[in-house]
Amino acid sequence: MPHTGTAPLDTARPDIARLHGEVSHFYARQMQALDDGRTDDWAQTFTEDGVFLLHGGHDRATGRAELAASSGKARAALAGQNVMHRHWLGMLTVDPRPDGSVAARCYALVIATAAGGSPAVHRSTVCEDVLVHDGGSWLVRHRQVSRDDLV
Repeated sequence: MPHTGTAPLDTARPDIARLHGEVSHFYARQMQALDDGRTDDWAQTFTEDGVFLLHGGHDRATGRAELAASSGKARAALAGQNVMHRHWLGMLTVDPRPDGSVAARCYALVIATAAGGSPAVHRSTVCEDVLVHDGGSWLVRHRQVSRDDLV
């Protein structure tokens, strides 16, 4: 239902605003690690048994070692093609759950730039995460990435 202006949006609540800021910062650090090729660091942003599903579950990685290996392989393929990927996340929503986890949903654009070329949108996706707090930071327990071109 569209916001009518008569009631405050959930993000106006200080606890939701704080949570939104924390999750936004987490995603910025996570995506910069991936884009910088620090795939082991990126994998550490998942729980030990974290799950990453891509393309409706056709591509799946479970656990930090598998996540690091999978992202490292993709990164090497891009380097071989002399292409840089940047992930841009926006339109983030955060919904706290009774168990303390957070359901986070955002749009994610992957921007590809070939050496000497111009940036272009490579993928448009929706990213849906279940995040848990480990006492020091947020971690992804489950991620589902749905590509717009495969709907």
